[in-house]
Amino acid sequence: MLSNHLQNGIETAKLVWSRIPNSEDNDNQESLDLIKPNDDGNVESLDYEVIENCTYWDEQAQRGKLYVAYCVVVKWFFALLIGLGTGLAAVFINISVENFAGWKFALTFSIIQKSYVAGFLLYILINLALVYSSVYIITQFAPAAAGSGIPEIKGYLNGIDVHGILLLRTLIGKIFGSIGSVGGGLALGKEGPLVHTGACIASLLGQGGSKKYHLNSKWLQVFKSDRDQRDLVTCGCAAGVAAAFRAPVGGVLFALEEVTSWWRSQLMWRVFFTSAIVAVVVRSAMNWCKSGKCGHFGSGGFIIWDVSDGQEDYSFEELLPMAIIGVIGGLLGALFNQLTFYIAYWRRNYLHKRGTQVKFYCSKDKEYNDLATIFFNTQDDAIRNLFSAKTIHEFSAQSLLTFLVMFYSLAVVTFGTAVPAGQFVPGIMIGSTYGRLVGMFVVSFYKKLNIEEGTYALLGAASFLGGSMRMTVSLCVIMVEITNNLKLLPLIMLVLLISKAVGDAFNEGLYEEQARLRNIPLLESRPKYQMRKMTAKDVCGNRVVSFPRVVKVADVVSILRSNKHNGFPVIDHTRNGEALVIGLMLRSHLLVLLQSKVDFQHSPLPSDPARPKPISRHNFSEFVKPASGKGISIEDIHLSSDDLEMFLDLAPFLNPSPYIVPEDMSVTKVYNLFRQLGLRHIFVVPRPSCVIGLITRKDLLIEENEDSAMELQSTSVRTQLRDKETVRRNADSELPLLNGLLGKNHTAG
Repeated sequence: MLSNHLQNGIETAKLVWSRIPNSEDNDNQESLDLIKPNDDGNVESLDYEVIENCTYWDEQAQRGKLYVAYCVVVKWFFALLIGLGTGLAAVFINISVENFAGWKFALTFSIIQKSYVAGFLLYILINLALVYSSVYIITQFAPAAAGSGIPEIKGYLNGIDVHGILLLRTLIGKIFGSIGSVGGGLALGKEGPLVHTGACIASLLGQGGSKKYHLNSKWLQVFKSDRDQRDLVTCGCAAGVAAAFRAPVGGVLFALEEVTSWWRSQLMWRVFFTSAIVAVVVRSAMNWCKSGKCGHFGSGGFIIWDVSDGQEDYSFEELLPMAIIGVIGGLLGALFNQLTFYIAYWRRNYLHKRGTQVKFYCSKDKEYNDLATIFFNTQDDAIRNLFSAKTIHEFSAQSLLTFLVMFYSLAVVTFGTAVPAGQFVPGIMIGSTYGRLVGMFVVSFYKKLNIEEGTYALLGAASFLGGSMRMTVSLCVIMVEITNNLKLLPLIMLVLLISKAVGDAFNEGLYEEQARLRNIPLLESRPKYQMRKMTAKDVCGNRVVSFPRVVKVADVVSILRSNKHNGFPVIDHTRNGEALVIGLMLRSHLLVLLQSKVDFQHSPLPSDPARPKPISRHNFSEFVKPASGKGISIEDIHLSSDDLEMFLDLAPFLNPSPYIVPEDMSVTKVYNLFRQLGLRHIFVVPRPSCVIGLITRKDLLIEENEDSAMELQSTSVRTQLRDKETVRRNADSELPLLNGLLGKNHTAG
């Protein structure tokens, strides 16, 4: 009988859930309409692949050991600056929010003693003013600063650049917008925006500042490629989490687990160093503020909810209610993701077209209003009250349930509005509320004195974050660091695993859903199952636009204006007329050549291989697109009629060694190759007819002693340079791997 009721309940839940619009239901036309292709040009792929053209090799030849050492020092110096900048930004935001909240509550308390209505109206007006200031900053100054910014940064580190997300104005809008939105009492947090803030600081440092506002320095402009910018932004993301939660280890793990798609051991050290610097900056600022120099900012300004004096032990009987908390967190988290997705879609398409107890209206001095203690307080202090130990019966079930329903609804509606909005702290508020409710039931049921309601509040907070954001390791470490209680680690792990498993049964994580809503095409770590039955030929683009080696300028301009492709195969012919592909030419590189005009030539013939090698007229940095910027467009280039009659030899500027795959390779293998290497283009070619060699592991193990170094210099490097020279000068001696392999109908451009 019980199993029948349970089965009926499950079927009913599935039926109700199926009626909620689901972003993953691609078979439903209505759901397909939710996600429309991004045709406004605001999203562009990044070039993480090294373009080994003539300019690149010329620059590499000029670099010695001293320059390599200088680059290493600058990388660590940038990590230091990112930590300092992000830590100071977090201190400024927290001090501002705490002081605005303190002034607001103090003034409201003083007025409410005389007139309840006047105090209520004043409280509303102050909040409206703060929220309006945030909305004005975002809508009029920095639209890219809206939301948490984590989906956009996750997309950037996945290889997708959303224009405007890493600019100076976005950084300014994020900082001051967060102060207004959080200080105004909205059901959101400042932790997500701090991740975006750290990423902006890192990107601006990597670019040497902002050229638009004339705040740039040439000596900082060392790392300008997309790959170097990616590493710096990763450090900034970790610094943001470390500053938001005072959790340096959690920041490193957050960057590793949640936002990055590529990771290596060298980056781990710099990320860890950056997070450690943030921890030192925040700790120093808090020690300085203890003297009273920061106004209303006190020890509760930064998130540390110390529960080290809480529940010391737990019994086997408590594991069942703790598991139930995990299930509740998974269900509510998945529902939250679905509701925020649908409301954000509707808003975008239709609307725009131990803390302090609060004595709120109490008749006696020793009384307090438990509901006002949560509502009429900062979120940090409210969570501290919910987590507090030795406070049985501090909150009534009616107050907690009322707050849960109201705050959950407010969080759903608020998330996605035109203000900087984080979801960490609101998620902790929601989870700690129902967790404390479960804790109250456990206390009354088991009748044990050692059970703490605050412990269940903490587990509830972890379960909701796990059910919504689907993080496990990093979230577990963050919760341990902010609560200063390692004894609860096994329980936190338990509820996180359960809540994530339950949530995954319904939809994707919060940031993945928001990225889908913003049309950010993320490549997840695991390819789709149906890709195993598909080949590269099935998914590659059939309309391939190519260039000859020597092309007329007018033809280049015409092709760039007629399509939006970002990569073009370059075709040359041997003496016997056989066509062969000599490499890949990027759109951005063509635009640089058109703008500079220095490589225009009158002759339609390629350069003479017998002539001495010309000195490169370009620096490698000229071909680098500014981070989060649109770069040069074809409309920005003005050419005369004489210029259009000139010719360009593309051989010195193309990528002579693009990645290629056979046409019958499974899409699963192509997907893994594309994502793990951070590629933007892959050539799809027919099955090769010959093999010129085979590389094994031992061929890649080169000893770094003097003898082998000399041998390497004399055989490999010189041969490689000679081959590169031949590739650039003589079309008849191109890379054998590309000879005759690429047909126009078998290429993904």
